[in-house]
Amino acid sequence: MTSRVRWIDFDCADPFAMATFWSEATGMRHDPDNKPGEPECALLSGAEIAEGGLLFQRVPEGKTAKNRVHLDLQPTDRTRDEEVDRLLGLGAVLIDDQRRPDGTGWAVLADPEGNEFCVERSAAEHSA
Repeated sequence: MTSRVRWIDFDCADPFAMATFWSEATGMRHDPDNKPGEPECALLSGAEIAEGGLLFQRVPEGKTAKNRVHLDLQPTDRTRDEEVDRLLGLGAVLIDDQRRPDGTGWAVLADPEGNEFCVERSAAEHSA
């Protein structure tokens, strides 16, 4: 018997703003019950809430240390560098640039509340 990951939870100060950033970043859709000011907001990975996704929940304390778990994003319709630029435009911040001149590597970004995530090369860039 095994378990599946239903939700990946993010502690944050503003669940709706974080859900909106990550919806733009990933294309996941807002749960219809998401509203500004709510204590938690969900992004759905499928058609039903039962399928899970990303969950953003308000906590009183701010982020104080490096994430112990983070997401790795792989662009589906653009290059890694184009995706980094798009995410920076949405409010992400570049934390560490591990991109190499030969096209390999990744970029470490942080979302608007400081949660680190990586952007790796697209599948097309991997196969080139």
